[in-house]
Amino acid sequence: MSGRLQLVILRFGGVLLVVLGVLHLAVTPFIARFVREAASPESVDFLTPPMLLNHIVAGILLLPLGFLTAFAAPHAARGERWALIITRATALTIGTLPPVLVGLMGTRYFGAIPFRIAT
Repeated sequence: MSGRLQLVILRFGGVLLVVLGVLHLAVTPFIARFVREAASPESVDFLTPPMLLNHIVAGILLLPLGFLTAFAAPHAARGERWALIITRATALTIGTLPPVLVGLMGTRYFGAIPFRIAT
């Protein structure tokens, strides 16, 4: 693969990860409202804190992951070892996410539009 193509793919992937992090943070209030409206009052107190924690932590962690990928892209395209380690670790992490999600959650939730977009 040419260095230019590597650069474009890695930069684009990094930007998408940042966008996904921002999206996670942006939809958190909507998901919290959905939980409040859909669940019983007893369940809301139980479900809301871990859901908020999950979305906020994932959103915050996606921001530097995307930034590092985009930052390392030109260096990885030139074959610099440190950048290759970062971009390969990111690719491995992101690449294993869909099969792990399907394995743990099954396929029943993947019909939802947010899951289709994320996948």
